[in-house]
Amino acid sequence: MIDDRKFGRWALITGASSGIGREFARQIAASTINVALVARRDSLLREVGLECSGKFGVEHRVIAADLSEEGFITRLAQATSDLDIGLVISNAGSANPGRFLDKESDELAMTLRLSALAHAEIARHFGRMLAERRRGGLVFVGAMGAENGAPFMAHDGGAKAYVRSLGLALHAELKPYGVHVTDVLPGPTDTPVLARFGLNPKSMSIKPLQAGDVVREGLRALSANRPELIPGRMNRIMRAVVPASVTRALMMRMFEKMPAIASPRS
Repeated sequence: MIDDRKFGRWALITGASSGIGREFARQIAASTINVALVARRDSLLREVGLECSGKFGVEHRVIAADLSEEGFITRLAQATSDLDIGLVISNAGSANPGRFLDKESDELAMTLRLSALAHAEIARHFGRMLAERRRGGLVFVGAMGAENGAPFMAHDGGAKAYVRSLGLALHAELKPYGVHVTDVLPGPTDTPVLARFGLNPKSMSIKPLQAGDVVREGLRALSANRPELIPGRMNRIMRAVVPASVTRALMMRMFEKMPAIASPRS
């Protein structure tokens, strides 16, 4: 639960149609904060909105938008101009494993727009509003260890590393304005994204976290204004004691078994 006196009556959640974003919407609504839900898939957003309103009695607004499109922030600003948004969950991103040399240039550009530039645009627009209010919160959802390099996720990981750097800097810049900023850096989490990696949660050697636990820890960290959080005690231990070179080698072996990667483009 989070305090609406600190974070206001409305929250904006991007990537809210599934996975971690959807769970942020549920838990924020459970704190009786209204939710503005953003993602590409209108029908799934409406399901989330109806669930939040039905279970928790909050208002919701659905904003179907593709954050990889240039100029999306203008539409998003217009769609929320009448809302007093005090909490922003910047969660949108991509997960497209594959050999870097097989990527097309348009995919590289789309990934940077969605997984890096969109976070910056959202932070600039809504960060100005939060600073003017002299209170509020901003959460960036990145990825554990992205800054260390992830084989077969080279480009996506690089974009996620940008998100972490952006969040840490804004934590310091916005603190004097009374605005909380926290990076949430999940490790493997039981969401639909795992299927894109060809992973079955039941057969993984390390059990993935549940999205609800990731979000619960993340909202606690935001309330305490911690600069960053790696959800899950085991993940924090691994981050502290396992060298990055070992993690890269393990990821290399894991992803090499994926059919799309085992059969590189000729």
